[in-house]
Order: sequence, then C-alpha cells, then structure tokens
Amino acid sequence: MKSKVYLILFFIAFSFNISFAQETIKAMFYNLLNFPLQQPASSILNELELILDNYQPDLFMVCKLNNLGGATMVLNMMQHGINVNYEMANFVLNTSDYTISDQNDLQNLIFFDNTKFSLESQTEVTTIYRDFNHYVLKLNTVNQNTNPILLNVIVAHLKASSGTANAAIHNQMAQDLTTYLSTFSSSEYFLFGVDFNFYTSSEAGFQEFLNTNNNITFIDPANRIGSWHNNSNYVDVFSQSTRTTTSLGGAAGGFDDRFDFILTSENMQNNPELEFENGSYKVFGNNANTNCYNNAINSADCAGDDYNFTIRNALHNFSDHLPVTINITTIENLLSVDEFVENTTTFEILGTNIIQNKLKIKANRKPTFANYVSIYNPLGQIVEIVSINENEELIINTSSYSNRMYYVAINGVNVKPLKFVKVN
Repeated sequence: MKSKVYLILFFIAFSFNISFAQETIKAMFYNLLNFPLQQPASSILNELELILDNYQPDLFMVCKLNNLGGATMVLNMMQHGINVNYEMANFVLNTSDYTISDQNDLQNLIFFDNTKFSLESQTEVTTIYRDFNHYVLKLNTVNQNTNPILLNVIVAHLKASSGTANAAIHNQMAQDLTTYLSTFSSSEYFLFGVDFNFYTSSEAGFQEFLNTNNNITFIDPANRIGSWHNNSNYVDVFSQSTRTTTSLGGAAGGFDDRFDFILTSENMQNNPELEFENGSYKVFGNNANTNCYNNAINSADCAGDDYNFTIRNALHNFSDHLPVTINITTIENLLSVDEFVENTTTFEILGTNIIQNKLKIKANRKPTFANYVSIYNPLGQIVEIVSINENEELIINTSSYSNRMYYVAINGVNVKPLKFVKVN
C-alpha cells in the first residue's frame, strides 16, 4: 500500500515540476556615455565586451548612443565575441529636441538574441525634449502561433540636472509617455529601461509613472523607492557615478545616485506567463558595499563578493553609469536552438591567447565544409582569411597585426568565436 502512495506522490511531484518549468530571459539597461564619440571607440569597446560577455544579456537596452556607426560597432562586437544570434532594432535618430537644441546625438536602441525574440514593431514617442523608443518583441515560444506573448520594451533617457525647471520637463516627458500608453490594454506586458535623472521618488515625473490610474502602471522590482540622492542607505541600488576623475568624461562625483532603472508593468509581478524573478534585480558591478559611497567603482572601497576588480574596472573605464539587470521568466517553452560546439573539442587556440608574432590554432576540418577560418577586429572587419590544412593545425603570422583584441571564427560550423590579444 505504501509503495502505491509513494508512486502517486512521485507522479504528482513530477507533474508539478513539468507544469511550472520556467524559461529565463536576462535583460540589461546601460547608459553608454556618448559611445562612440566620448572616447576613442577602439580603446573602450573591449571594456564593453568584457561586461557583456560576463552577463550575456538576452535583451540589451541602451541610451546615450551617438550614431549608427556606434550601434554597428556594438552589434559586430556582440556577434563575433559573444553570440552570433544577436541583432539590433532599426537605428533611428531622436527628433524631439529639434525645436530646442538640435543636438541629436543621444539615441536609444535595443539589441536582442533572435533565438529568444523577434522584433514585431518599433515606434518613436516624441516629447518636449527626447524621444521614448517603444519596441514590441514576441517571445519565440513553442506556442507562439496560438498563444503569442508580446513584451513591450520602452527605452528612454530623461533630461539631466535638478531644479524646478528640470523637474517640470521630467514631469511633462512622463505625461507624454503615459498619454501614449493610455491607448494600450492594462493586460499588456511592459519593460521600461531608463536613465531617469530623478534625485528622489517624490518628484512628480516619477510618481506619474507609478500612478495607479494609468492604463499601464509601472512598479519598481527592486522595491527601493525613496530619496536616494546622497543617501548611503540606498547604496545597493546606486548606479552613478562610477568615477571620481574628470579625465574620462561624464560625472565625477563618485557613487551617490540611483539614476538608472528597469521598471515593469504591475502585471509582471506574480504572473507565470511573463513575470520578473523576485530578487533578480541587480545593479551590475555594485557590491552593495556602504564604503563605496562617494568613491570610484574600481576602488577597494567598492570591493565585494559579487563583482571582482576586473569587472568593476571595465565598468569604470567604459561609462560613468552602471548597468541594471533583471531576469524575466515564463512558463512557456522557448524554441530550442543548436548549442555551440565546445571549443575544446573542435576549435581552440594552442598555448596562450596573448600573442606576439604567431597564433597557433587547432581547427577540426570535419565536417568537410569547414575549410577556413576568418579573423576579425573588434569592429567586425575581416583582417585575414586562412585555409584549414589537412593537419588541422594552423600557424598564422600576426607580426603585422596592430596591438588589440581579435576574434577567430570558423566557417560553416556553429562554434563560439575564439579571442586573442596581439601584443608587442
């Protein structure tokens, strides 16, 4: 009798696990600090690659991107250095500031893994100052034809600086967006990646987004609402400034503000079809160390268990903001894709990947359509194409290469690219 009971309990437990299996989507929002115009792009793109390779977002939302050239550089780096399945939405210029300054070099954009999402549409929501960019992504689920799940993604960058006049602009921009969203059903899912430039949650513009009378009401998944400016009690959600030096550009006041957010629509809380994972909201690079207050993110005062010096130093060098991240889950199954072939079995660098004059690569020629490897620079430009020989070992002369990082891809095989650094 006991064995039958145990068997029934086993099948109940098994059924429960099947019913509530989850797929996880990793999202990141990042202020790119005038990329690529702020600093020489070739010198800091490696820092961004280190950051993205460490987190590997499925959805990467950005603001303060200058131009199409910069967007293409980021995409090429992500495809060749991290995941060949990344693509980006259509790059469009901001139009809202035409009547104010015509500065027009602060753009928003998203990059995404096309095995997880397809881009259904995109819209520019104009305001009195800067555009909000609205993207509609469809999850690539097994049941997408009969039960499509759409994720609305809003990316924005509100005007900087404090004071009454700027607060009024913030509030008007917020109202422009909520007016636009008033045409949407409250059942739709929204993710909002934004550099708010709010110094406190009591500011009218922030409260406008949280207004429960709106069709789309946003919530803070971190649940850290308050007056965060220069308040070390909120150090765990601080995202700016990473720096105490003016030499790299951007703000130099040290770690003292929560400007960067990912908000969600309130229906993404405790909703198994699409919801944020409780406890997953993080400021990437922030070790929640109270000693970090007013210090540079790469200093010993900001050390901790979650983010080591290498990551924090890359964040410090790339931008005066930290990215924010969150996990989104669904009980729907995503379409499966072929995994990368492991480098150790098919494709590998022999010896160190710090190269002076010779690069040695082992490249399995089987299947036979793998006939050559291509070497790319960080901009995605082909530097050299080398045929694979019968011995499966290549020796490539790199003496004429510039000192920088490179990628090696093998044609016709789904293998993650290799990386090497050329030095004197």
